[in-house]
Amino acid sequence: MRRTVFNEDHEAFRETIRDFIAAEVVPYYDEWREAGQAPREFYKKLGELGVFGIEVPEEYGGAGETSFKFNAVITEETARAGVSFGGSSVHTALCLPYLLKYANEEQKRRWLPSFVTGDMMTAIAMTEPGTGSDLAGMKTTAKLSEDGTHYVLNGAKTFITGGVLADRVLVCARTAPPTPEDRRGGISILVVDTTSEGYAVGRKLEKLGLKTSDTAELSFTDVKVPVEDLLGEEGKAFGYLAHNLPQERLGIAVGAYAQAAAAVRFATEYVRDRTVFGQPVASFQNTKFVLADCKSEVDAMQAVVDRALDAHDAGELTAADAASAKLFTTERAAVVIDRCLQLHGGYGYMMEYPIARLYADTRVNRIYGGTSEVMRSIVAKSMGL
Repeated sequence: MRRTVFNEDHEAFRETIRDFIAAEVVPYYDEWREAGQAPREFYKKLGELGVFGIEVPEEYGGAGETSFKFNAVITEETARAGVSFGGSSVHTALCLPYLLKYANEEQKRRWLPSFVTGDMMTAIAMTEPGTGSDLAGMKTTAKLSEDGTHYVLNGAKTFITGGVLADRVLVCARTAPPTPEDRRGGISILVVDTTSEGYAVGRKLEKLGLKTSDTAELSFTDVKVPVEDLLGEEGKAFGYLAHNLPQERLGIAVGAYAQAAAAVRFATEYVRDRTVFGQPVASFQNTKFVLADCKSEVDAMQAVVDRALDAHDAGELTAADAASAKLFTTERAAVVIDRCLQLHGGYGYMMEYPIARLYADTRVNRIYGGTSEVMRSIVAKSMGL
């Protein structure tokens, strides 16, 4: 069936991204995996290509596009090639929406031009040791100084993707204690300069998958953050975080679908070339049936993703819609990728094969951005249950 979610501009952009991946990512990807991160100079190349400025208004150096579909194209093409753009997805998909919506004019002029070029890389720090998905339980504090010129930030964060190379980190912290009536109140976002005294990058975390994205622990010891670097209003951050979650979850759903589609492609190519018992693996009925089932699953995921992309561009994607899309695609992608790995036999367990990397990378989709259990709760609540 003809896919209608993308127009000619999206497809032209797809060709540009595909060529860029072939020239600037694939030849060096194994080196990045060994290093545990993409090199900083690669982010400058993404800036030169215009990837970071797609949704940034023209007055700040961007292209001024409002469609999330360009980001979806990047996700599909990186999955198709079995690679990633390191931790840069956090820079654009997670951090940028907060800066665009909640930064004031002075902050936008100060931050966005270097955001677009890749001279200022960003990350967002929400999760803390021991709190997991319970953001209202965060312990990191930011107390206003007596003269009112700065906040004093203390605490720790973990699982911060992009945290090793970031120049600015959007840190969620308590500027007021919670109350029995409102555990979610009193949380603010500070855009912290990572060169500040007392700011420290702790362990670079060793992950099961996503080996080219730098993920770290962060700590703050009496870090002075100018009041001019408060994002939005003090104490309103929980609402800001909730506002961006549908897009974040849509991005994860797109990634899960794209990974599953790539897995079917990798498996199809492999079974055509691999010979067992004197004949191609593709000739066995079991192989055909498994891949047919996987193809039908991918078709269903694509339909869900495309509908969600259209709804998001129209401003109609609800929290429940996004949760449903994320739940379905991430759960089914795990099944599809597992079946495609099985068709590779022992080679599917070798990290030199892209299917093995996909298997490891896709596991986190059911955890970050809200676990599958949280997604089920959101969907059930929308049903009145």
